Amino acid sequence: MLKPKLFTTLRNYSKQQFISDATAGVIVGIVALPLAIAFGIASGVTPEKGIITAIIAGFVISFFGGSRVQIGGPTGAFIIVVYGIVQQYGTTGLAIATIMAGIILVIMGLVKFGSLIKFIPYPVVVGFTSGIALLIFSTQIKDFFGLQLKDVPAEFHEKWLAYFQYFSTFNYNVVIIALLALLIMILWPRITHKIPGSLIAIIATTVIVIVFELPVDTIGSRFGEISSNLPSPNFYKIDLGVIRNLIGPATVIAILAAIESLLSAVVADGMIGGKHRSNMELVAQGLANIITPVFGGIPATGAIARTATNIKNGGRTPVAGIFHSITLLLIMLFFGSYAKLIPMATLAAILVVVAYNMSEWRAFKSLLKSPKSDVVVLVTTFLLTVIFDLTIAIEIGMVLSVLLFMKRMSEVSNVSVITRELEDEEDKPDPNATDKKKIPEEVEVFEINGPLFFGAAKKFKDAMSIIEKPPKVRIIRMRNVPAIDATGLQTLKDFYNDSKKHKTHMILSGVHTQPLYAMTQAGIFDLYGEENIHGNIDDALDRAREILGLPKLGRPKDFIPTVKRDKN
Repeated sequence: MLKPKLFTTLRNYSKQQFISDATAGVIVGIVALPLAIAFGIASGVTPEKGIITAIIAGFVISFFGGSRVQIGGPTGAFIIVVYGIVQQYGTTGLAIATIMAGIILVIMGLVKFGSLIKFIPYPVVVGFTSGIALLIFSTQIKDFFGLQLKDVPAEFHEKWLAYFQYFSTFNYNVVIIALLALLIMILWPRITHKIPGSLIAIIATTVIVIVFELPVDTIGSRFGEISSNLPSPNFYKIDLGVIRNLIGPATVIAILAAIESLLSAVVADGMIGGKHRSNMELVAQGLANIITPVFGGIPATGAIARTATNIKNGGRTPVAGIFHSITLLLIMLFFGSYAKLIPMATLAAILVVVAYNMSEWRAFKSLLKSPKSDVVVLVTTFLLTVIFDLTIAIEIGMVLSVLLFMKRMSEVSNVSVITRELEDEEDKPDPNATDKKKIPEEVEVFEINGPLFFGAAKKFKDAMSIIEKPPKVRIIRMRNVPAIDATGLQTLKDFYNDSKKHKTHMILSGVHTQPLYAMTQAGIFDLYGEENIHGNIDDALDRAREILGLPKLGRPKDFIPTVKRDKN
């Protein structure tokens, strides 16, 4: 269905939901500010271009998108490819490549490719993102240590050789500021998750640099004044020669945007118990990437951490995403000029944290225990991304995706499962939806939709570890998981082990016959315990209440057990 979620959600819109959306939007806008500046600079463009992208792309994605809660803007996934395009083709080439990528995304949505993108195997996604994370980390060493290195080599191994050669030139003041910023971002979440640690790090280190007049590079010393106004539109001439030169980078941007945005939308679905429209989401991503470069912006896509922050603060409709854009616009108009005082070392520290969160090292480590085919795909895409080029990695990664997809499908005999997953999601009344259940305050429910979405479950877990303290009880709802493979079984095992460390009690709900048999064979049934594996969400919630010492809600007197999946 090519209909924006905004128009659907406004049918029964309430004043209370408006307040919740507005509050969530303001909070997410504040969270997005330091990231937008850091992503802009790391991508090889000026800081205001990052903010402009978050404002315009964020608005377009929320207005036209197929997800209720998706927050769009610049993300770490684009840093390396954007930096490479800027170095080779300049900012004009980047703008044209982004517009071309937007057109590709719109076409993908119109021909209904959205349902196919989500079948890209998780090892491929982890291989890309882990490789990109390592490359981002590598680009920040110079500013983190204040090395007196004029030109940083482009190649990965040459870059590190240069760092070792010039390491003796590091600046004590820069290192102190960078480490202080890093320490604040690590410790601040223990105080509160409402205000991002990155913002506190920026304020604290900027004040210290000004008060003590420390000789460190700032945004102003590196880039000069920062404009507080939105730039005028700039239209570019695109001819066949330009298309031929930029079709490769444009395709990479389009594929990365599609993967990131739809994976983020799937994670969001699991958190709110909703369903996104994948093809409409691709069209919205395309429109954002067509419009944003006209105003000087860079590529944009859905951002998982910002989307999760939106949900956790009460955002439930695209209105929250629109408020996020308005908040950033007001900050840029009234406080944008102060951004020039921010130390470059602080931004380097922020990007080191971003790289760490992107690295998915736990997922990488657990996937190494998966079947050999998964391991080969994971390592291949990772090495291609780091050692060679992201364009080559994407191309070969897509081929490996097809081969791995064919292998997966040969293991799933239920054709109806595949047919259902290929259909775009529609709004159908679901009496057993998560948002219709009374969920205790210290209980978190995440729903896995489809046989291949355990990758989304890992993304959810990683996002939650960043934005909030672990809940006392976490329910994994599996009513839409008809089949599970070795990767999914390993994910459930990792979920249990991680939760045990954080003293979070795990419960499984709506487990079907094939997954239950596979879990029993793999020892996961005994790991979780029979009392924590339930056939439906009501029993799972009652178990959660029992763990928390709360009274059970019990069953209605006329309750009749059923084996239908929609009752799980």
